[in-house]
Amino acid sequence: MTEPLCHHVYLIRSESDASKFYKGYTTDITARLAKHNRGEVRSTQALRPWILQTVASFETLEKALKFERYLKSHSGRAFSTKHF
Repeated sequence: MTEPLCHHVYLIRSESDASKFYKGYTTDITARLAKHNRGEVRSTQALRPWILQTVASFETLEKALKFERYLKSHSGRAFSTKHF
């Protein structure tokens, strides 16, 4: 029997510029953060290294992607600034 897949929405912060954040989705948070820090993600390679700020886990892909979309919206950016 395999473990159920967990869907993560994450927020990372640049150590080189603490005012810069990136929000994304993954099923393997450790591997994804490593990719960001190796420079394999074009949109984050210039501001390496990155540290994990927040992770929210969801049982379904639909809920995870909906939350990620929200965090990237105007009201979601305000929410993450206030709460994370």
